[in-house]
This record gives sequence, C-alpha cells and structure tokens, in this order.
Amino acid sequence: MVSLLTALVAVSVVSLLIGAGSVSPSRVVAMLLGADDADARFVVWELRAPRTLIGLAVGMALGVSGALLQAVTRNPLAEPGLLGVSAGAAFAVALALVLGASAATLRIPVAQMGALAGCLCVLGVARWRGVGNDPVRLVLAGAAFSALLGALTSLILFFDQRSADEIRFWVIGSLAGRRLDDLLAVLPTIVVSGVLIALLARPLAALALGERMASGLGHHPRLIRALIILCVALLVGAATAIAGPIAFVGLVVPFVARAFVGPDIRRTLWVSLPTGPLIVLVADIVSRVVVAPSELPLGVLTALFGAPVLVAVVRARRLPML
Repeated sequence: MVSLLTALVAVSVVSLLIGAGSVSPSRVVAMLLGADDADARFVVWELRAPRTLIGLAVGMALGVSGALLQAVTRNPLAEPGLLGVSAGAAFAVALALVLGASAATLRIPVAQMGALAGCLCVLGVARWRGVGNDPVRLVLAGAAFSALLGALTSLILFFDQRSADEIRFWVIGSLAGRRLDDLLAVLPTIVVSGVLIALLARPLAALALGERMASGLGHHPRLIRALIILCVALLVGAATAIAGPIAFVGLVVPFVARAFVGPDIRRTLWVSLPTGPLIVLVADIVSRVVVAPSELPLGVLTALFGAPVLVAVVRARRLPML
C-alpha cells in the first residue's frame, strides 16, 4: 500500500511536469522554485494541476466502481465499460448535450441516471437463466447493450450537427480541457458515495460468503445490492460527466488489487483507491507525449492497456466467481 501511494505521488508530480506543449519540465521546476515565468505558471496551475486532480478523482471512482460491480455480480469480468454502465451514462449525457445541457452541473445528474439505468439492465441480464452464472456470456450481453447505446449516440451525432463536435470530443474520453469547476461539481457525489461504501464494506464482505450466511449475520442482501448499485451509478456517472466514458479501468484495477491482497473486498477497495488514479494518470501522461505536440484520447490508451488484461482473464484455465 505504501509503495502504491509513493508511486501515485511520483506520477502526480510527473503529470505537473510533462505535457504536450512547449513548457518543459525544467521551466516548471524553475517556476516552482521562484522564477518569474507567466507561461509556465499558467500551464501548471490552470491546465495541468486541474487535469491531474480530475485524473485522481476519475481513477478512484472507476477503480472502486469496478471492484464493487465485480463483487455484487460475483463476476471477475464485470466492469462499467463492458457491462453497459458507462455506455448508459454516455448516451444520457450525449442526449443532454443535444438538448442544451452544456454545463457540467447539468450533465452530472443526467449521467448518473443513465449509469443507474445501465446498472439495472446489468442486474436484469444477470437474472436470465444461464447468463448470470456465465461470466463470458454476461459480458457479451453487456457488450451488445453498449453497442446499442453507441449506435443511438451515433444517431444523435448524425441528426444534430450543431452539437456533434462537442459530443464527439466528449465521447472519446479525455482529461484535456477539463476545469477545476468540473471536479468541484462532482466532488459532493464522490464524497457521499465514499461514505456509503465505507458503511457497506463489511456487509458486502459477508455477502461474498453467500446470501444465507449474510442473512444469518443480520444483513439484508437485496438492500446491500441495491445500495451498491446506487454507489456504482453515482461514481460512474460523476466520472463520465467530467471525463467522458473511459473503458477498462474498472476491470484492470480490481484485477491488480486482488493480485496484491487476495479476494477480500475490503482490502480490494483500499488498494483500488490508489491503483485507479495511478493507472489513469500514467495513461494520461502517455497520451500527452506519444504523439506530441498533439494528444491521444485517454479512452484509447486505457483500451490498449485494458484489452490484454481482459484477454488474460478470459483465457485463464479457471475463471472463478467472486
């Protein structure tokens, strides 16, 4: 845990030093040491610092959401992007943008409602005979749902050219151009979700032992699942509202966390807190420098990182149910 936190601090510092523009790390260091460099000061405090803070929040939200979704569905392949949760939020926000909701404060509740609808669809699919017990088939059903919402989003782009550029820039998923006000708008949601998750961690660990065991310990499995789904919707909706849909973070983070601490959901959640931001910030830094002075969309980088992990999990000889 200490090593992860140390790595996260180091990557956060690198995120302030490196960018696609002309302000070099040496100029940033000189500015931080007191040099009078207005350009470097503007780039660091107005562009890179908010971007880094938003990356921290988005990584935490997506990483914890993935761990919660995998725990509540008992499926190691469950991930907001793969199961249509992010797609639901993305479609809802795209529709809101077309209807004139350009401010982040208006997009947040819309994104959360879309994510909640996606979560409910996931639960509905999990109740289908033979699907909920098969991780691969459940992911395929979620992929079909995501494809449907993606097609509907494309129709929005086709019929509303006025909003097409704004939607297209947002749908690919990126931290570029995001403001600190965007983070402040979603911060209350993230804090409330964090408090609720802390209260649900022990009941969720009991639920992993089975519904009868959890009931015998005085917990209510249906209520626990409903509250966890609500937390996932709030977190994914907030992350999607400010950064767009970013896939595979919710898959990779719990996978890495369980490799460190095992299947206990309480330990997994703790390790997911620094691991999610670490992965998002590393991907964001790479997106800035790999094709400088241009940038790659963050969603493209996370897909490149996450797809091999998905293949590795699927190809595993034994795919356990969590």
